[in-house]
Parts: sequence; structure tokens; C-alpha cells
Amino acid sequence: MPIDSEEQSGLYRTIYFLIKQPILLWKKKILLYGIYCALVTFIFLLLFPLVTVMALVGRINRRELRQRLGLYGLESIQVGEGKKNIWIHAASVGEIQAAKALLDELSSRISGVRYIVSTMTHQGRLAAQRQLPNDVCCILAPLDIPFLVRRALNTIKPDLYICLETELWPAMLTETSQQGVTMALLNGRISEKSFRRYMVAKKLMSRLLAGFSGIATIHPDDKKRFGDLGARREIIQVTGNIKFDLHVSELKKDITAHRKLLNLADEQVFICGSTRTGEEEILAGVYQHLSRQWDGKLIWLVAPRHMKRIDEVREVLLKNNLPFDSFSELQAGAPRQCSVVLIDRMGVLASLYGVGDFNFCGGSLVKKGGHNIMEIIQWGKPAYFGPYMDDFRDAVDMVTPTGAGFKVQDQEELTQVILNHMQDDSRYKQACSAAQRVASNSREAAVRQADIVSELLAA
Repeated sequence: MPIDSEEQSGLYRTIYFLIKQPILLWKKKILLYGIYCALVTFIFLLLFPLVTVMALVGRINRRELRQRLGLYGLESIQVGEGKKNIWIHAASVGEIQAAKALLDELSSRISGVRYIVSTMTHQGRLAAQRQLPNDVCCILAPLDIPFLVRRALNTIKPDLYICLETELWPAMLTETSQQGVTMALLNGRISEKSFRRYMVAKKLMSRLLAGFSGIATIHPDDKKRFGDLGARREIIQVTGNIKFDLHVSELKKDITAHRKLLNLADEQVFICGSTRTGEEEILAGVYQHLSRQWDGKLIWLVAPRHMKRIDEVREVLLKNNLPFDSFSELQAGAPRQCSVVLIDRMGVLASLYGVGDFNFCGGSLVKKGGHNIMEIIQWGKPAYFGPYMDDFRDAVDMVTPTGAGFKVQDQEELTQVILNHMQDDSRYKQACSAAQRVASNSREAAVRQADIVSELLAA
């Protein structure tokens, strides 16, 4: 397929800027930023011919490539006439949940606004299209190269740019600030490890953070770290984690469909969500022990965090002599024949947790930082997780003291804790009641962060 005139013009402009950009960068009086931009531009220069060829032969999606280059045509984005434009950047699938909670709250109080949500990953964009309202424009973010970012900004013309969590891309923040666009950082968090790394480039970080007019952090520790990095302390608020503000009422309609799809009767359901390499082998042993104790009336749903690991997980199940059905096959109409179901579809885990009786949160038995246990708690179900929950320590601090969450060290302890709940219904119901109380108390972050957005728009 030949390149159309708009694409050809875009290619010529790209080559021109690739030659001119490094010279312009060194005229800036910011050494680290100049080095960063020159480096990413040079890498892009090396890879651009190969990427162009791959796009021409169909190996790369041309529409997605155009968006990476900041070329948003009418087929991908339509900026609202007479409306204020809010650009929300969410890294990937996980941040889409935060974006959804924020958008739900904003749409209920602000009118005359056009929302554009960008992601860094293809899977994130698909998740955004599935989960966000139809009038939200979902795009891929431009590569973090100054002239590509400027091109995107000139097309979208945002009145407010919001980045979720810690998406601190230097070129994006610098160019957005230089164009006079108001910026907010919401649901901000910085781990101790990341903080030490950022401190090495404190001058650059201070310059980037200075562009924000409002910052909302998850935890008081995050507030302190952002301040120590150079953000203005007077604009930083601790609001809690917007990902905890999940609207499960919208997902309840999926529960009946999931139960029918899984052909559930009187079986108990054990779900292991967002599992990472090394965990499935451990969890297979947990399932086998629990199943023997429960006379085989236990269904195991295992959902790896990344779809690229599906074949790897299949091998683990076969190695452990565990026949399984694939969720995609059940969705296609095949009847469930096995007691193990491999979740090979993105975007269904949050609602599947509502079907589960015993829900384990992956990435926590191995050193991956854990995942969002509040996806489980919001259903009024206890959450089980391993010792490595560094990325969600605030959630752990919320659930463990109340008896809604159970931290285990290894396979044996996880097996015993779940077995205790299986055999003692009153103890299990107490854990469910605790989860319901935690869930009802956590639905405030979206309101607080939407207040910040409303104030910035008004100003």
C-alpha cells in the first residue's frame, strides 16, 4: 500500500527534525535534558528507516505508528469545538482503572469537556477503548521526543494535561509546560527505590515537577518524596489511591454471565490473578492440596499478568498434570470440562474476582511488587497475597489490620489460611464483612482528585 500525501509529508518533516533537533537541544542550558533528548532522538534516527519499512510491509500497524509520531488525523482524534480539552495520560492497563474512576467523577460534575486518554502500550489502548465511555478519545501517546510531542500538542490543544501515577516523561512535561498548558499529577506515587534513582538527577526532576500546578499523592511518604525532589510542597495533597475507588456496581452485570460461562453450581472458586513467572508452579501445588481436601469441588482460575506468558503457563499446568479449559474457548461457546480454567483474555479479571470465593493477588510470592488487592476487596471478599507487596503497601496497611487481607510467606501458609476459611464458615464471613467495611471507606480518592481538576479548570 503506497504512503498517502499526509504520511509522506510527515516523513519528510520527521527527517528534517531528526537532523536539526540535536543542534537545537544543545542550545538549551539544561545539560541532562539536552543529553536525554539528543540520545532518544539519535536512537530514533537509527531505528526509523527500519520501522518505516516494517510499516510498509504490514509488520507494524501503520495507524499506531502514525500516532507514535504525533500524527493524529480525524480518524483517530476529534478535538471538541468550543469545549475544553483534558488530556489524561495513563501508562497501561492498570492505570486505565484509575482513569475510569476519575472520568466517572468528572463527568458527573463538569460539562463542556472533551477527554483524550493516551496510553504507552497497545494493550492499554485496547483496555481504554473497552472500559471508558464511547465519547472518550483513546490514543497512543507520542514517543517522548520534543518535536513529536509538540506535533501532538498542536493537534490536541489541551487546556489541562493530567498524568497518572509517575509518568514523568521529560520531553512531554517540558514541551507541555512551555506551551503554557496547565498540568496536574494525580494518584502520584514514588517507591523508595525509584526515589533514590530520581535523586541522582534531582535538578532535572525538580525542573519537571515545577511545571505542575497540582499534585495528588497516594501516601504521605509519596508527598514527602515529591517534595524532596523539588515539587512545590504547597500544591501537594494526599488523597489516597484512586484505583481503590472501583465501581463494582457496573461490573455486577458480568457476574451472572461468568457463572453461566463457568457452569458453576456448588463448587468453590479459587482465583489467582495477575500471576508472574514462578508463581503458577507454587499455586498449582496450593490448588491440588485444597482440591483434595474439598473432594474435588474446587474450580481454579489462573490469570497471568501478561498475555505473552500464556504458553508458559500452559506448560506449567501440563507439567503438573492439570487439564484445563481456556477462557477464550468458553466464551466461544465450548462447555467447561475441566476444574482448571486459564484466563487468556485481558480486561476480565476485575469482574471475575466477583465470582471467586478465595482470591489470591499475584506478583507477591515473587519479587514483583504485587498488584492491586483492592480489586478483590471491593467485592467484599478477603484478599490473599504474598510477602512482596512493595508497590501496594498502602493497600496492605488498610486491609491487614482489619482482617480483610491475609499476608502469607509461602505455599504452605497460603494453603493453610485458605483451608481454615474453607472449613470455618464463620471465620470466612468475618473476613468478608471486614472487606466490605474497608471497601466502603475507600471510595473517596476520586472525589478529592476531581476537586483538584475542577479547581485547576476554574483557575
